[in-house]
Amino acid sequence: MAKFSILSALSRKAPAQPDTRNLAGGRAYAQSPKLELVSTLLTTFLKDEFYRTEQKTMARIQELITQVDDPRFVAKAAVYVRQAHGMRSVSHLVAGEIARRVKGADWTRGFFDAVVRRPDDVLEILGYYVGTYGRPIPNSLKKGLGQALSRFDDYQLAKYRREHSAFKLVDAVNLLRPKATAPLGRLVRGELAAPETWETRLSQAGLVGEDHEVLAAKQAAWSELLRARKLGYLALLRNLRNILTQAPELAPELCAQLTHEPAIRRSLVFPFQFLTALEILQQGNLPEASRLMDALNQAVDLSLSNVPAFEGRTLVALDCSGSMSGRPQLIGSLFAAVLVKNSAADLLVFSDSARYLSLNRSDSTLSLAKSIGFAQGGTDFNSIFEKADKAYDRIIILSDMQAWIGGGAPTRSLADYRRRMGAQPRIFSFDLKGYGSLQFPEPGIFALAGWSERSFGLLTQLDQDPALLLKEVEATPLAV
Repeated sequence: MAKFSILSALSRKAPAQPDTRNLAGGRAYAQSPKLELVSTLLTTFLKDEFYRTEQKTMARIQELITQVDDPRFVAKAAVYVRQAHGMRSVSHLVAGEIARRVKGADWTRGFFDAVVRRPDDVLEILGYYVGTYGRPIPNSLKKGLGQALSRFDDYQLAKYRREHSAFKLVDAVNLLRPKATAPLGRLVRGELAAPETWETRLSQAGLVGEDHEVLAAKQAAWSELLRARKLGYLALLRNLRNILTQAPELAPELCAQLTHEPAIRRSLVFPFQFLTALEILQQGNLPEASRLMDALNQAVDLSLSNVPAFEGRTLVALDCSGSMSGRPQLIGSLFAAVLVKNSAADLLVFSDSARYLSLNRSDSTLSLAKSIGFAQGGTDFNSIFEKADKAYDRIIILSDMQAWIGGGAPTRSLADYRRRMGAQPRIFSFDLKGYGSLQFPEPGIFALAGWSERSFGLLTQLDQDPALLLKEVEATPLAV
């Protein structure tokens, strides 16, 4: 379930002094409700984080929706994060809240249609609304979701019909009564053929009888799929565990396809998209794990050709404090390693204090990421600018933004750095958890959040066009 991504350029009149406290108790700057809403939608995992629980995150999103004075902006943000960044659960939540809070607006029907990307989005939005607010379901929601269902063909409806769920896609059709189409008619009558996908090939292999027969059938299925090259590059990464456990003899073929440079270029796969596969191999007890790890090392380096590079002097400041433990540590270290290797960036690691870290750029990207140690201390943003000793064109800060040492927001230390170095760097403040407060007030400093395969492209575009992200949200249409 996709629940990560990016956002957003800071564009508001800055207060002279920090005007709030972050979750760690440090001085910080409050975001405008619009900025915080979009940032949260693009970053939240909707699960417990170091400083905030899942329920508190959901409650904060609901609160922000009431604080934004333009419900159309809220709706555009939901469509933007769903369609441009693949965010699912948060877009379902916002759609349910729009249905509850906006009555009689002529644009809502088009919005409910536009926010649906796959047929199962309809089920999730209905599930959120009924689970949160009960029945009756608003007519605008029924009509918009019904209109969305009428867009899908046989293959899409069959793939997401959820035949074994308590609430099936056919139940949604009966509830919403969308405009009749031939594919929907076949769904209701139970006449849709199973979609011809590698997933169904594996499902069929699991229905043959005894356990040993199932394993043999799955081995044969994986063999056919790999040797006929029927799996796309991302499907190879997603199924690494299944292939190694069910057909370990295919490891050499799997490695060859993972390191096939033309396939990597065609797929436009980015280094971040290897994270889940890397985590699986690091868990151990998988056959041929070391061979696959070598292949992934090569593949990640090859994927750098898909990553745009920065020109000029770049500093990466990576938060290595205790609150960055877990997945943010993995994301942050890989993010930093890519920038060091691809853009010849300098690397500064900071927690209670900051220090430059010299990395050998001839090493693999994963080796560089693994060599970055993480501390268990606090977070002091002032240390970044006190330690920085060059006039950088840009400074990219990777953190959860929960600074508290030295008071929190580094307003004075940043001003001192600018005077000392005679520099006016563009600063990208990248919040890896989207907790909602900022460490910088100045317009032209970009508060971004989360990560996705678009992260590097958006950073380089923002480097050229500071208003890009807000333009993208505002330009999002509310109808298909």
